[in-house]
Amino acid sequence: MVVGENEDAEASTTTGASATRTADHAESAAGPPRRGALRTVGLGLITGAADDDCSAIGTYASAGASVGPAFLWTAPVLFPMMFAVVYLSAKLGQVSGRGLFHAIRDFYPRWILYPTLVGVLIGNTIEAGADLGGMAAALNVLVPVPFQVIVVATALVIVALQFFGSYTLIRDTFRWLALALLAYVAAAVLAKPELGPVLVGTFVPSIQFNAEFLALLVAVIGTSLSAYLYTWQSNEEVEEEIATGRTTLSQRIGATDQELEHSRRDVLAGMFFSNLIMYFIILATGSTLYPAGEHDISSAAQAAQALRPLAGDAAGVLFALGVVGVGFLAVPVMTTGAAYDLAQTVGWKHGLHARPRHAKKFYAAIAGFTLLGVAMNFIGLNPMHFLVWSGVVQGFSTPPLMLLIMLMTNDRRVMGERVNGRTINILGWLTTAASFAASLGLVITWIV
Repeated sequence: MVVGENEDAEASTTTGASATRTADHAESAAGPPRRGALRTVGLGLITGAADDDCSAIGTYASAGASVGPAFLWTAPVLFPMMFAVVYLSAKLGQVSGRGLFHAIRDFYPRWILYPTLVGVLIGNTIEAGADLGGMAAALNVLVPVPFQVIVVATALVIVALQFFGSYTLIRDTFRWLALALLAYVAAAVLAKPELGPVLVGTFVPSIQFNAEFLALLVAVIGTSLSAYLYTWQSNEEVEEEIATGRTTLSQRIGATDQELEHSRRDVLAGMFFSNLIMYFIILATGSTLYPAGEHDISSAAQAAQALRPLAGDAAGVLFALGVVGVGFLAVPVMTTGAAYDLAQTVGWKHGLHARPRHAKKFYAAIAGFTLLGVAMNFIGLNPMHFLVWSGVVQGFSTPPLMLLIMLMTNDRRVMGERVNGRTINILGWLTTAASFAASLGLVITWIV
């Protein structure tokens, strides 16, 4: 099944009326049984691991080196926010049967759709390029191969997986790659942090009202609530439905209580994993680089190099291996996510279940976004300098997209009877307000 042009006509009739079907109606709708208790576990883990991409690792490492253990409190504070945005994206995909930009196209005006698309495509492409550069630099820590050669080789491997691997192979490969992030737990343990400052930094929030600190805070919020997570999660929910044989939009619309509960648990586990890794990255650099005066860390690879003399070769190597492993997961999430967004906006056939010959424009877009990311490493721009700044870019694109998701998941035309309840609404709106406030705070420091 290829999602896209063949659903345009159906989408025009499958809106409010179909979206209001109850859970019982969803169960009895035509098509194979839904996943129910056997829902494929791991989509949340993949999204959570992709959240800790090379840019995020560089950002967290920079925050730890610049501020020290006093920045650790941001991890537990951001955890419920990370859960809210990804769960609502999953819920949108499950209930509406559409990816994020498919839903925006069907229910909202073009003046909202196109600017949102442009912002997301720019953010995804910059971050994919920065991540390719980050992977190459990290591999250079381990293997003395020219930087540009590693960038091209890495991109070719990633594109080959996307073009020639089945959706199931891609999903399962991503799950295993997610385990590479456990290297940061080991790296933090090898750094031998002092318990006192760690406990204080974890449980006592500390905020500095200056441009440098707020830039780091916005970057951390932006990279942990990155816009590419929303589109990826919603689209993979649709892909999972198609994998069960629910190939048409009318078959996919609706979700049972059991499905949504499994989705909540899956996303909760994935975001906890992502947040835990964020905590240990800040801990590793905050306990070694910060007290040693190594405050200017602009990339994950630089952090790996700096950790070696302070925490031992093993910590530095583990840090670098984590960058490489998660990069192979995160870059295709970004480039494929951008291709999803573009294809859904303009109505192209799309889907990882489709072979390239059946969705040529979709796969051409994947290749194009990957090529743009590679090009960033060849035109005199050092993507390593963009690792933290790409987080800032995501920080500014996240608030409006989060606002859209909140509006859509409270819109009965889109969600029918599955609009948000009070608890998730409170958490979602607090997350939206916090992301807007962080970005506004940074702008104020720039002006003043």
